[in-house]
Amino acid sequence: MLASRTYVTAVTAAVLLTGTTGTALAAPAHGGGRASHLAAAPSAAAPFSDGSFENPRLAPNSMRTFTTGQSIGPWKVTQATVDLVDGHWQAADGQQTVDLNGTEQDLPNTHPGAVSQTFATTPGATYTVTYALAGNHERGPAVKTGKVLVDGQDFQDFSFDTTGKSATDMGWVKRQVTFEATGSSTTLTFASTTAHTPSGPVIDDVTVHRCKPSCCCCG
Repeated sequence: MLASRTYVTAVTAAVLLTGTTGTALAAPAHGGGRASHLAAAPSAAAPFSDGSFENPRLAPNSMRTFTTGQSIGPWKVTQATVDLVDGHWQAADGQQTVDLNGTEQDLPNTHPGAVSQTFATTPGATYTVTYALAGNHERGPAVKTGKVLVDGQDFQDFSFDTTGKSATDMGWVKRQVTFEATGSSTTLTFASTTAHTPSGPVIDDVTVHRCKPSCCCCG
């Protein structure tokens, strides 16, 4: 049995994208001439979902490596490889977590991985992302690093020290990022910056909430 989860709340300062500085989503270019009536209308993005990485469901106490272009439910691997892990260590929520450094055959050249999800947003609205952060303690380095990107922009760098952590005491901490949507869809990315190891930062329990004008948690 895994130990019951324990969170150590360590909410970081929210980062808010305002004005025209660092716009997260550029306006599409429009060429001259008439648009073809045969052009397909773009598909609307779905709401954010499966922040605990419970789909696809793995066999208990197993792991599966996903490579660039493959999907983990609504998430897509957008860099190198990542590992979907079930029950091998204490999850922050549910049973499954994602190690942002996948298990590759050529360990000395292991590249940091990343996962992304594109979801529906309202332009001009403010959203808060919360997530649980830990690290794979089984290999060095002890400190795992990564970043959160919104529409490709680095909104937050993070690090987690795995010293003294174990499968039954992962030491999960909560992090928070706030952004202003610039389009009808937004892409959220979690990327490792820890190289040359199959043991990277581990994420779980990702949530996205639209802030109300009087929301105190949004800065």
